[in-house]
Amino acid sequence: MSEINKPLNFIEKIIEEDLKTGKITKIQTRFPPEPNGYLHIGHAKSIVLNFGLAQKYQGQCNLRFDDTNPVKEDIEFVESIKKDVQWLGFEWQDEVKYTSDYFDQLHDWAVYLIEQGKAYVCDLNQDETRKYRGTLTQAGQNSPYRSRSIEENLNLFSQMRAGDFDEGHCALRAIIDMSHPNMQMRDPILYRIKKVSHHQTGDKWCIYPSYDYAHGQGDSIERISHSICTLEFEEHRPLYDWFIENLPVPSTPHQYEFSRLNVNYTITSKRKLKQLVDEKVVDGWDDPRMPTISGLRRRGFTPQSVRKFCELAGVTRTDGVVDVATLEFTVREDLNENVPRAMCVLNPLKVILTNYPEDKVEILHAPGHPFKDGFTPRVLPFGREILIDQADFREAANKKYKRLVIGKRVRLRNAYIIEADAAIKDADGNIIEVHARIIEDTVGKNPTDGIKAKGVIHWVSAADNIDCEIRIYDRLFTQAEPEAGGADFMQCINPDSLKIIKGCKVEKAIAIDQREVQYQFEREGYFIQDSQDSHTDKLIFNQTISLRDTWAKINKS
Repeated sequence: MSEINKPLNFIEKIIEEDLKTGKITKIQTRFPPEPNGYLHIGHAKSIVLNFGLAQKYQGQCNLRFDDTNPVKEDIEFVESIKKDVQWLGFEWQDEVKYTSDYFDQLHDWAVYLIEQGKAYVCDLNQDETRKYRGTLTQAGQNSPYRSRSIEENLNLFSQMRAGDFDEGHCALRAIIDMSHPNMQMRDPILYRIKKVSHHQTGDKWCIYPSYDYAHGQGDSIERISHSICTLEFEEHRPLYDWFIENLPVPSTPHQYEFSRLNVNYTITSKRKLKQLVDEKVVDGWDDPRMPTISGLRRRGFTPQSVRKFCELAGVTRTDGVVDVATLEFTVREDLNENVPRAMCVLNPLKVILTNYPEDKVEILHAPGHPFKDGFTPRVLPFGREILIDQADFREAANKKYKRLVIGKRVRLRNAYIIEADAAIKDADGNIIEVHARIIEDTVGKNPTDGIKAKGVIHWVSAADNIDCEIRIYDRLFTQAEPEAGGADFMQCINPDSLKIIKGCKVEKAIAIDQREVQYQFEREGYFIQDSQDSHTDKLIFNQTISLRDTWAKINKS
C-alpha cells in the first residue's frame, strides 16, 4: 500500500485536525528514554512513531534523556541509545536534550508550588507513605506533615537541597487529594533525596525530581505539541495535566497514549533483560538473542526491516501481542532483495573428483545476486578436491532425497554435475571422503546423455576457502508467553538458543575486511559477520534468520 493511500492512525488524525483548526502550527514531538539500559524492540516502535510523525508533518523530534534517577543510569546507556536512534535512520534536531538541563527550573517551580500552598515536605518513611496512600478500594489518609506552613516547607526544602538530611528522611510532595480514585493523584512525590553523582550534573544536586513531575514540564519547556506515551501512562495523564495547570509553564502540551509493542517469545522489561545479562544467560546487552536494538543489529536485522515491523504492528489504543514471525518475515523479505549470495559449508565433507586433473584449477563465475543488478559477480576456483556439507551425501536414499547419493547425480551450484561412486570410511565406519566424477561439459548445461541431476547442492574449493565459525541463533524462550500466569521467565530459557559450529568453510570471494557485512549463504540462511569478531582471531558469522520459517513446523511435530 502506498504512503498516499495508507489509512491514518488515530494520532495522525488528531494531528491533522489540530493543524487544520490552527490549534497548532508546528508538530513538535520527542523521544524521552531513561538511560538505565539498552533500548529494545518496544522502544523501536516509539522511535519510529515520534520521529516518523515529525518527518511526515515537517516538524521536529527531540531526543531527550529522562535522567532523573542517577542511581540506575549510566553514560554507556546514553551513547547506546544515540547509536540506536541513528541506526534506525533518524536524526534529532538541535542538540541532545536532558531532563537534567532543566533541574534549576524544576527546582524553582517546586518552590513556586510550596509558595502557592500546593506542596509540602513529608517526613513519612517509605512504608508509612505506602500505608497512608490507601488502596484502589480504600481512600488514603492525609500525612500528618501535610499541614506544615509555607514558611516551614520552604525552609525544609532548602535544607533538603543543601544536603542537610539523609536519604529517605523526607520528600517533597504535591498537595492534591488523598481520596482521589486515581492513585497517582494522592499527593505524589516531587523530589527525593539521593546523594549520588549524576552523569551530567556531577555533584551539583542531592535531590532529584520524580519522573511524573519532570516529564510534563520538560515537554512544556521544549514546546512539545503532542506528548506521545504508551498506554501504561494513561493513568498518569491527570497528574501530567495537574502540573501543567498549576505551574507558570511556557506552553501547555497534551499527552496521548498508544499501545505498546508486545512480541511473543520475548520479554522487554529492562529489569529482566538486565537479569539475563547479569546472570550471564546471554553475552551482554547486544547478544544476538536479545530483543534489544543493538542485539537485533548484531544479529543482522536491518533498520528497514525493524521500521517495517513497527509499521505493521500499527498504532492503536488496544494492547495486543504481535507474532515474532512477523518480525522474521520483514527481515527475510528485506535481505532476500538486498544482500549478495555466497556459499558456505557448515559441516565439510571432502569430495575427490577422480576424473578431474590434479593440477588443474578452473575459474568459474556466479552472480552476486540471482535477480538484481549492481552486485559484484563472484569468482569460484574449482579443482579436483571440493567440500560439500555432510548432510548433502548419503550412501543410499529414497526418491525424496534430492542430494548426492552413490550412483546418482547432483549439480554443484554454478558448476558441474557430478556423480558419486564410493564413500571412503575410517576405522570407526565414519565417512571421511567421497569419490565422484564430473560429467564433462555440464557447467551451465545439462548432460548430453539425457540423465539429469536430481538436485543442486552448494560447495567450496577444498584448497581455496576461508575458515570461519558459524553461530546459529534460535528464540531465547521456549514459550510464547514466558511470564504467563506469573511464571518465572528464567525457567523458559531455550537451552538450544545458540549453536556454535566451528571449522566451517566459506567461499574465498567474501569481503572479510568489512564488519557487519551480510550474505545469504545459499541453502543455509542469512548471515552477518559478527561486529565483535575484531576482538578475536576468528572470522565469525551470526545467522540472522533461516531461509524459511521452520520454528512452527518443528514445534508442532
